[in-house]
Formats: sequence, C-alpha cells, structure tokens
Amino acid sequence: MSEANFIIFIAAVILSYVYAFVGGFTDSANAIATSVGSRVLSPLQAVGLASIFELIGALTGTAVALTIGKGIVHPESISLLTVPAAVMGCMTWSLFTYYFGIPVSETHGLIGGVVGAAIATAGVGVIMWTGLTKILVAMIFSPVLGFIAGWLVMVLVVRLSRGGTRAFLTPLFTNLQRLSAMFMAFSHGRNDAQKPMGILAMTLAIYYGWSEVYVPLWVIFSCAALASLGMFSGGWRIIRTLGLKLTRLRPVEGFSAETSAAAALQLASVLGIPVSTTHTITSSIVGVGSSRGLSRVRWGIAREIVASWVLTLPATIILGGLYLIVLRAIFT
Repeated sequence: MSEANFIIFIAAVILSYVYAFVGGFTDSANAIATSVGSRVLSPLQAVGLASIFELIGALTGTAVALTIGKGIVHPESISLLTVPAAVMGCMTWSLFTYYFGIPVSETHGLIGGVVGAAIATAGVGVIMWTGLTKILVAMIFSPVLGFIAGWLVMVLVVRLSRGGTRAFLTPLFTNLQRLSAMFMAFSHGRNDAQKPMGILAMTLAIYYGWSEVYVPLWVIFSCAALASLGMFSGGWRIIRTLGLKLTRLRPVEGFSAETSAAAALQLASVLGIPVSTTHTITSSIVGVGSSRGLSRVRWGIAREIVASWVLTLPATIILGGLYLIVLRAIFT
C-alpha cells in the first residue's frame, strides 16, 4: 500500500476518535441537560454519572454501528478519503452550532457527511437507498414520538401524583430523576456512541479490504471511552439551552422527559436505527412543557433548534462533498 494511503488511513482513524470525543461534549450533553436544569444533579455530578453510563451503554451492542458502517453507502465503492471528508463535514457543522449553544443532531450530521463525501467519491449510485430511507423516516418520526411520549408520560405522572404532598413528591421525583438520568445516559451510549465505531469500522474495512464490515472489540472500548471523556469535558452551552432555557424543569418534568426519551432511544437501538438523541430529548422536553400549557415553552428557542435540524442534513452533505474535493486535490 502506498505511503499516501497510509497517511490517509491514520488521519481517518484519528478523526474517528476526534469525532467520538467531539460528539461527547456537543451531543452527549443532551443526555444530562434535564438533570442539571431541574437541579437534581450539579453539572459536575451529572457529567460524571453520565460518563459512566454512557460507557456501559456503548458496550451493549453494535447494531447501530453496523448501520453506519455498511448500511448507508456501499463500502466497496468508496475510498479512504471518503471517511475523513465525511467526519470533517459533520464536525464542522457540529462545532459551528455548538458555538451558538444550539443542540444539533450528530446522527444526521454524520449521515449527511457520509452521503455528501460518498457522492463526491463515486456518484449517487453509491447510496444504499433502503438503509438511508429507514434513517430518514426515523428522522421525521423520532421528534414526533419524543413529543407525544413526553406529553403522555407527564400527564400520567401528574394524575398518579394527585393527592400526594409536596414533602413526599419532591424527594420522590428527585430520586426518580437520578435513575432516569442514568437510563438516559445509558440509552444515549447504546445509540449515539456507536456511530464513531461504525465510522472506524468502515475505515478498517476499506484499508484492509475486509469482505464484511464488523466492529472489533477494541474499537467498541476505545470509541466508548472517548465519547465518555468528551462528555466529561464539557457541553455546558447545550446544557444551558435544553436544561434552563427551553422550559422550566422541576424533578417531575425532568423525570418525565428523560424516561420517555430514553425509552424511544432503546427501541431504536434494538432495531439498529441511528436516531437523534437531540431530536428525541428536545421534543420530549417540549412535550412535557406543553402538557402544562403552551405558554410554558419558549417557542422562539424551539424554532431556532428546529431550524438547525432542518439545515443539518443539507449543510453536512455539502460540507462532506466539499471536503472530499479538497482532500482529493491534495492527495492526487
């Protein structure tokens, strides 16, 4: 193999790990925002706790990783340059939106980057439309599911809590939300932390010419650890937006939002569908807030978040394609 190919391979591996770390502090913050917003956990406690359960969740399966690695584009039709171009396209958009404190979907950013870079590599025929269609359908329905689930869980919790005293209910939901925070972080790790595993597995398959993409154990451990480290390193801007600005969160609202969002993520992980934690938890928070009255939600902030969702896929497709063109000019 040529020296240029080896350099590209090393760059792709490094970028896969950088993506895992960046995803930790830009996307994993979604998993703990409600716990901080309801003041059930301090920021440091939330990050530390979530880092542990993020790691545990990431070690429980590879279905989502395999969807990323071999379910969006035909691995045999792309090149090593496709991987760094895709990751750079995704991370550019993620860091841009993070600067403004806007939660954005790492899932759809990565998918957009992969699609854009792959098309620039080998044309539209490289896309696996069945797999991509499944993801796009989930992209539409996951926020709807999150909103409905958040609204229903909150209504159910309120009805079941009638007659309870504040002295009893406040510590009850404080402890319940600590459990739901662990469940949310575990669910996030089981879905989102697998995405860099898929990218790294794709890189290895292309470079070593594997006939079948699979996820080695060392890839699972290393990517999960980097995602947890990224979560521990920050994410405060996203936490402030979701946990403090979108709607008022008490332990009862935080518990309802986290439980409904985590359940939706678990279902998607079992089915091997990469869904957006950002979409799911944000829409769950909006659903919880709306159940107490539409005026409880700051709709201006919600509109900004939705606008970033709409722009993510086309923006990262364009960025992934542009990075591929630049890298091709450099290495050929």
